[in-house]
Amino acid sequence: MKKKRTTEDWLELARRFEPGCMNWQAPVVWDHGQGAEIWDVDGKHYYDWTSGVLVTNAGHAHPRLAEALAKQASRLLNTFDFPTPERLTLAQRLIELMPAGLTKVIFMTTGAEALDAALRLARRYTGNFEVVAFWGGFHGRSYGPMSVTGIAKIRHHFGPTVPGTILAPYPYCYRCPFEKAHPECELFCLDFLDKVVEVESSGFLAGLVVEPYQGTAGFIFPPPGYLKKLEEWAKKKKLVFILDEVQSSYGRTGRMWALEHENLQPDILCLGKGIGSGAPLAAVVSRSEIFACLGPGEMSSTMGGNPLSCAGALAVLEIMAEERLVEKAAMNGEYLKNRLLHLQNKFPFIGDVRGMGLVYGIEFVKDRKTKEPAPELAQQIVLKCVANGLMCGKLGIHGNVMRVAPPLVITREQIDASTTILEKVLATF
Repeated sequence: MKKKRTTEDWLELARRFEPGCMNWQAPVVWDHGQGAEIWDVDGKHYYDWTSGVLVTNAGHAHPRLAEALAKQASRLLNTFDFPTPERLTLAQRLIELMPAGLTKVIFMTTGAEALDAALRLARRYTGNFEVVAFWGGFHGRSYGPMSVTGIAKIRHHFGPTVPGTILAPYPYCYRCPFEKAHPECELFCLDFLDKVVEVESSGFLAGLVVEPYQGTAGFIFPPPGYLKKLEEWAKKKKLVFILDEVQSSYGRTGRMWALEHENLQPDILCLGKGIGSGAPLAAVVSRSEIFACLGPGEMSSTMGGNPLSCAGALAVLEIMAEERLVEKAAMNGEYLKNRLLHLQNKFPFIGDVRGMGLVYGIEFVKDRKTKEPAPELAQQIVLKCVANGLMCGKLGIHGNVMRVAPPLVITREQIDASTTILEKVLATF
């Protein structure tokens, strides 16, 4: 009988055959999952606070999604640009869920591909090339999205990026770069945008790209009202307003789309991650007149809108509606938030807890007064949590923020069990 490979056996294969360029993770080899729980190849159980990377909003291995994918896989996998009932039905369903004015959608494979398409679309539509983006923003690792990413290590040593990016400060209120405090600041960072553009623009402004909250930077949420005023600023400048909801959509913030919190009306909306809950798919949604600037063959994707992923995405929409996952994310998110705030009050090395719905960041510091980041402590906490059955990760500009983003199907009992693990771990430091 063939010996079953252990975690260490698989990790040795990873060391031998994979490059070490992917994101740091705790040394766990996943085997299977169900809902908001996962098991590794050794049979160890974990509560999941990652959703992969905010992807499996409908939970791991949802039977409805698995059935839809299996059924479609036996019929048809790829047609390139030939239409299929699955793709066209999904297009109709998505547009019906969109704010007024967003009337056309093209499907891609990844969020980075969607952002790249959105940037090209804005540049073609306006005839200009400059794009306003933000410190801490992350939009993907291919050259177009990387060029408008405001995190230095993402671009480090990759040579010249696509020209035309204008980077401005994002309202990271816990660590305001202007050393101001909200609301007394009266959104000074927004006023500062005029100065940034005045100094850096060569007069060829095409668009502005922003996330409703910055995920990779450490789950940084802007103060209420900021995004709406930013949208108004962009419209006044006649910029194409690109909203990157690759991570924040599909119920993650307690609304189907994060734009609903402030009634935002983007010119281009980018979707991904949760759209397929694991089936690889992304989308660019825009107005008809913007898409009309493109001719036949000028925007496409080999795997984008393939019938397999589209069938999965249709199942995800059905699951979310029937199980009321958006409403559950809002209600259970408040419950989770209160548990996390309790831990912040109890442990002085938690500097900040921020988020909404079922996405939160716990920022660890060495001292609350100085706010000095504690990345080593964050890593130790993550490793100890994982060892005790809570799957989580860390990220952030300083590497000191714990990601709290469970699948939207998580129950209050699972929230209690997982936060209890975290509290016990924190008590050891």
